[in-house]
Amino acid sequence: MRPSTTRMSPLLLMLALAALTFWLERTVRQEEGLHPSLRRHDPDYVVDNLTHTRFNLQGLADSTLAAAKMLHYPDDDSTDLVTPRMVQTKPNEPRVTLTADRGTLSQDGEEVFLYGNVLVVREAGPERPETRMRTSFMHVVSAHSVIRTDRDIVITEADRVLSGHGMEYRNNTKELFLRERVRGRFEPRKKASVDSNATE
Repeated sequence: MRPSTTRMSPLLLMLALAALTFWLERTVRQEEGLHPSLRRHDPDYVVDNLTHTRFNLQGLADSTLAAAKMLHYPDDDSTDLVTPRMVQTKPNEPRVTLTADRGTLSQDGEEVFLYGNVLVVREAGPERPETRMRTSFMHVVSAHSVIRTDRDIVITEADRVLSGHGMEYRNNTKELFLRERVRGRFEPRKKASVDSNATE
């Protein structure tokens, strides 16, 4: 019986090695994907000086997204923006402009995430002065005209300063919500000085 077992060992060893090789190759293919472009985080296309304008049903510009550069990555279908600038315009309403160091787009393009030195400027209107918001991160939902952050934020409007942690602003209803650690400073308006040396 011993010689028979010795003759069978090389065959069993070859079958075991073949099975192991097949399993390793299949595992590597599953992890790496079918195409090299799907395994590396390299952009498949780059757009310089991007400008994208969205129009409403009346044919008027509703919002504009601009960036010094846009990069798309096929491995996770993500899109990066360099120095993005967003402008939201609505009829008979002050324009809202958002700028940041960088940003990313959601896969459907409906949401924008802004990072680094985020500045939101709402232009002055007939009844309200200019408003500025500064933070390190902002989430923009264009379809609902909503911007929000879960970071510290400082809001300045004329002689009023508000700060807090976490904010949501709804442009359609002009509602502003500050979540935590809310502080406010309201400076009295300076009265015009009267020149005592003025002659009548």
